[in-house]
Amino acid sequence: MTLPVFAPGQDPGPNFNEVVRRLGLSPFAGGGPAAGPPPFDVAHGTTICAVRYADGVVMAGDRRATAGSAIAHRTMEKVHPADTHSGVAIAGAAGPAMEMVKLFQLQLEHYEKVEGQALSLEGKANQLSQMVRGNLGMAMQGFVVVPLFAGYDLRRAKGRIYTYDPTGGRYEETEYHADGSGGRDARTTIKLGFREAMSRKEGIELCVRALWQAADEDSATGGPDVVRGIYPTVATITAAGFEPVPEVEVAAAFERVIATLSSAEVNRPARPTGAAASRKAKRS
Repeated sequence: MTLPVFAPGQDPGPNFNEVVRRLGLSPFAGGGPAAGPPPFDVAHGTTICAVRYADGVVMAGDRRATAGSAIAHRTMEKVHPADTHSGVAIAGAAGPAMEMVKLFQLQLEHYEKVEGQALSLEGKANQLSQMVRGNLGMAMQGFVVVPLFAGYDLRRAKGRIYTYDPTGGRYEETEYHADGSGGRDARTTIKLGFREAMSRKEGIELCVRALWQAADEDSATGGPDVVRGIYPTVATITAAGFEPVPEVEVAAAFERVIATLSSAEVNRPARPTGAAASRKAKRS
């Protein structure tokens, strides 16, 4: 394969996504007006979340992919490293989402090789925004991809979280976020348990608790599967870089969460029934 040649003034520079777009190879350049829902069941990734803690960011995602009302895949990976100090989690149409992650990883690697230094964290967030915007035509036909981007900003020495909408809108969240079909329930759980400067263990446990509650309310979100040994994917991003959390540690965090929930259920006062309920109603 020969290298592409561009005329003076049309050099795309270190932007690999622009290279493939100009060569007509970008998977996100197509689309068109909305034509109704896709004619077949599309595999969708579901709940993802990210939480800031003292040393950086924790990212987590369940493993279930659904196609309509059926489980399409039980071990989908939704949290991926973007480069050394950033990660991206995906929700939405699984095929375009995985393609977007691969192209995003390649774009960041290409930029670093051409420029001799890594793109800034905000620059990475902007690049991903352009990719989401390029998928708008497909999104209007039902192939929506909504990523969650997070990383450790070496210049500011702190973790940062970015969210997106299907049109490519990019928004920075201050402390946490969750997206996907179970995102609302996960966000509520994180909101109730979040506090400043949490430890790594506390951050992981909060994300695990959020996914557990989301799975309890949303049928498309997969909880821990002890029989098959399948647990959500969790990773931390700190000054040391992107690091997957060992599955053993994730399983232990789930055990602590389940123990806490079981204890709360046991200690909950029983509701009065029969004559006792009638007397209580009269007193009130």
